[in-house]
Amino acid sequence: MVTSSPLREITKELLRRVSPAEVVVGIPCFNNGETIGKVVEMAAKGLAEYFPDRSACIVIADGGSTMDDTREIALAAVKATGSHGVVGIYRGLPGKGSAVRWILAAAAEVQAQAIALLDADLRSITPQWIERLLGPVIKGGYEFVAPLYVRYKYDGTITNNVAYNMTRCLYGKRIRQPIGGDFALSAGLASELSQESVWDTDIARFGIDIWMTSKALVKGVRVCQARLGVKIHDAKDPAASLEPMFRQVVKTLFVCMEETESTWMKIGRSEPTDVWGDPVTEEPESFPINYQALIENFFVSWETLNGAWKSILSTDTFLELKSRVASGPNAFHLTTDLWAKILFEFAAAFHRRKTMKDQVVEVLSPLYFARVASFINRTRDASNAEAEAVVEEQAQVFELRKPYLISLWQTA
Repeated sequence: MVTSSPLREITKELLRRVSPAEVVVGIPCFNNGETIGKVVEMAAKGLAEYFPDRSACIVIADGGSTMDDTREIALAAVKATGSHGVVGIYRGLPGKGSAVRWILAAAAEVQAQAIALLDADLRSITPQWIERLLGPVIKGGYEFVAPLYVRYKYDGTITNNVAYNMTRCLYGKRIRQPIGGDFALSAGLASELSQESVWDTDIARFGIDIWMTSKALVKGVRVCQARLGVKIHDAKDPAASLEPMFRQVVKTLFVCMEETESTWMKIGRSEPTDVWGDPVTEEPESFPINYQALIENFFVSWETLNGAWKSILSTDTFLELKSRVASGPNAFHLTTDLWAKILFEFAAAFHRRKTMKDQVVEVLSPLYFARVASFINRTRDASNAEAEAVVEEQAQVFELRKPYLISLWQTA
């Protein structure tokens, strides 16, 4: 259990000046000077418009930005909106998780009853996001609020191909964006999470979102999704920038599976969650994605990693993968059923190993690139809505395959 505070004394003193605050909006940031001013401005407008009778505070947890003036811009935005706010540098491992821990500690310091978390690179945030995230906690009695976005079909490839499928399959709730980045929590849940002994692990990096979602589902708290509309943020091409995040998300997912096996092994089919807010009809912006780099990465990796994959995968799964490789880059297709078996077998291998667990995760990313490339091939001419139907179809395959995962896990 964690007892030491991540807050410096000077930060505590600044928080005392704005305490008490019933509502806190927290923004983790690192070199987000181009976007953080707008995020702070929209948060302030949302608090003023939708919660005018609630005392509120905006807290910004910076990772030590040196490439731009993120902290100065954030503080200027707080002052320009006339809001109560505190900007500080968090302690701990570099990553969003450490920033979230700082925010949860700051919220406890000001006795907040509801906490919203916003990504600092948001470009499409509006004041209504604040009501959609905090409203369920303040007005509806929910304890954990996950985002429900309208996204471009190739935005969120880790979510679409790993996190959604696995979270839904494991924990029986259809949380569409378990690593979406923008959440809300009750004070009680925030306090419980802040006391967990995870803050010196990879969860303090990029694993925090999937960890919070998994914890909320396992704890059985009241959960809903908030319709936030289109999400536009700094686009990330999976071939160029997502590998470290992929590894940390997947490792956290596998660790959570080990810690919660007594829960998820009893869960059969999934069920929908409550949804807050009306649907949005906007269409998201498209952005380029390097399909060729994804497929080339996989085929180059096949030459060096096929032995490692053979040692992790079952004989049947490896031979099926090998036959797909033999079709060549132009005809290659990694099916959803094969992808589900691969993820399940990697999870079981992670569980089985007593040492060198990280190596299991490290050699999985080229297979993820192959799956993303296959998804692109299938949905190249599809609308966003049609691609979303493919994602839902994938999730159903994972659910149907869950007995295979359980059998693997029990014999690991």
